[in-house]
Amino acid sequence: MKNFILTFSIFIGIQISAQQKIAVWEKGTLPNSKGLKLSIVEEKEGRITQIQEAELFAFLPAKEERKKMAIIVIPGGGYRHLTYDLGGYSYAKWLNTLGISAFVLNYRLPTSPDLKQREIGPLQDIQAAIKLIRKNAAQYGISPDQIGVLGTSAGGHLAAMASNISTDYTDLKGDWTSISTVPNFAILVSPVIDLGEFAHKGSRDNLLGLDASAEKIKEYSMQNRVTEKTPPTILFHAQNDNAVPVINSILYYEAMIKNKVKGAIFIFPEGEHNIGISNKTVLTDNWKKVCADWLVSMGNK
Repeated sequence: MKNFILTFSIFIGIQISAQQKIAVWEKGTLPNSKGLKLSIVEEKEGRITQIQEAELFAFLPAKEERKKMAIIVIPGGGYRHLTYDLGGYSYAKWLNTLGISAFVLNYRLPTSPDLKQREIGPLQDIQAAIKLIRKNAAQYGISPDQIGVLGTSAGGHLAAMASNISTDYTDLKGDWTSISTVPNFAILVSPVIDLGEFAHKGSRDNLLGLDASAEKIKEYSMQNRVTEKTPPTILFHAQNDNAVPVINSILYYEAMIKNKVKGAIFIFPEGEHNIGISNKTVLTDNWKKVCADWLVSMGNK
């Protein structure tokens, strides 16, 4: 019995060290808040529809296997919920097999009643998360210059926002102001990019509201925000995606080409809106090997 208790205690210790919860905002620094007290609402296991403040969940490989690269995984959910398990933890665990540290971000949703300005709430959270990980890079055994983002669906839109909006919306003061909010590279999987003609309507309405102006829609359509300063980006999409049309990724990649941004795009004939760690076809499942090889090239820069 004593041996069992000891073994169980060691196992629990390993689990805790592999998945650490981190508050993104220090007490008193949360911006864009009305000060409401909200409870976490989980409509079903693995899917959250409301949180009080953003949180990071750290998945760290063994120190002996850990590379200097880290990736913030941004779950999707149409800006209405967070698919933190399937669209977050599963990617983080896969990245760990590559020796890459992963941090899953549960961000404030724009539908939160606590937000003063809905469309910048998620952006503030990813920007603060990037700053936090960069500032504490030594603690995690990673490099502050190899911090990337991986976003799926609406999480891909948020990853694209972080990649292209350099204005710091965190309102953090002191030594925080010198830390960049822009990632070093981005991975976009079935991303929402356009909020106009080819929009995923739910994502657009949840982010901008039902009565968004044409100017606001153009501003938050990320193909319009790409510049020569956009970090290297790789995109994956399925041609038969009926939720987020593949033209979203194509528009973004075209903007990358025009602005001489390094990157790649891979469009698979099948996969629908379900490209993930487990895929129905061998061809679509190859996205992981392609992505892993691309990440090696990013780490060698």
